[in-house]
Amino acid sequence: MTERSPRAIADSIGAARLLPVLRLPAAVAAGELARELADAGLEVLELTATTPGWEDLLLTLRSELPHLVFGVGTLTDAAGAERAVGAGADFLVSPHAAPAVRRVASAAEVLFIEGGFSPGEVAAAATGGPAKLFPASVGGPAYLGSLLAIMPEAEIIPTGGVGVADVPAYLAAGAFAVGVGSDLLAPGAGERARALLERIGSK
Repeated sequence: MTERSPRAIADSIGAARLLPVLRLPAAVAAGELARELADAGLEVLELTATTPGWEDLLLTLRSELPHLVFGVGTLTDAAGAERAVGAGADFLVSPHAAPAVRRVASAAEVLFIEGGFSPGEVAAAATGGPAKLFPASVGGPAYLGSLLAIMPEAEIIPTGGVGVADVPAYLAAGAFAVGVGSDLLAPGAGERARALLERIGSK
């Protein structure tokens, strides 16, 4: 991938359909998992700012896997957002409204995916690009469908408590892509990811 404008990155996420969220207690484990998922065919990965050493890990993965799209999630302030941009993040993710992160992303011309749950929050987050529906498991695919019924143009990425088995239902409900965390990241993640990609295909 050569085009890394915010719209191009958003389109890459939408085409991938699956967004693994690598929330792990150590950078070594996150790095091993990232490589395993890349080998399985995943092209978009999200590290989280709650993983110790995430910044150095992103720099390393950016060098090893330059064709992949990398994001950093759980960002809530400008300092973290600036570090993510400096380490080469293609997109920034916040679990809720985060004006400071949005300002950093805008200034750096990097895609920002803001979280929300209520219709108003999701509509505000979806202005200009994809929005994160969080925690998606509270309402499930039916709630996502209800949101899209009143905002059909919104690009919504349900995340939070979403299991591998839930992904097809969220996509059928109209999800732009689906964020999956712990259920995908257990031992055997590569095989599980490969099987899921074969099941859901790509856009």
